[in-house]
Amino acid sequence: MVQNTRGQVSEARSRLLGTATRLFYTEGLHSVGIDRIVAEAKVTRATLYRHFAGKDELVVAYLQAADQALRERAGEAVRSGRPAADILRAIARSIAEDIGSPGFRGCAFLNAVAEYPDPEHPVHKAVLAHRQWFLRTITDLLAQTGETPPEPAGRHFVMLRDGAMAAGCLTDPAAVCETFLEGIEGILRFRTGPTAPRPRAETA
Repeated sequence: MVQNTRGQVSEARSRLLGTATRLFYTEGLHSVGIDRIVAEAKVTRATLYRHFAGKDELVVAYLQAADQALRERAGEAVRSGRPAADILRAIARSIAEDIGSPGFRGCAFLNAVAEYPDPEHPVHKAVLAHRQWFLRTITDLLAQTGETPPEPAGRHFVMLRDGAMAAGCLTDPAAVCETFLEGIEGILRFRTGPTAPRPRAETA
């Protein structure tokens, strides 16, 4: 990352990344070329290549910035000190807010991996790193809400989230968000309610 003499991130890099983020999310990764990004960011090609080795590196930076923003939002919820179930509800509500926001076009990470299916490609790896973090975060929180193994519930949460993200740009987002949040409540009731299943006793 290029910084100026005061150790701050280059303004040109920030402008490039901001422009790329807007174009990549609204129009897709393969459909947006370097020339378009350079023109709209009002920089030269030389400036772009001083900050990014090429388009793939710019795409990875776009995904990493999105990942960092989501990590910070989740971190704020975790640091609130609320019970784990309420933190999970807060994370779910933030997802619903994204789905209901103007210009929503689905999950940036799912969109990206659809364009870069090669598991060895840096873009694909950036998507998987984000998803592994999200699943781990959700599963760790769910582990605090019940006595049964949290992994199935974690995968269930992520699948509900993926489905809501896909449906949210295809149909009424209000109905999608309502269904998604009800699904999360169902997971929490299953784990924390008075009839929540308990581990079976081991047999000799």
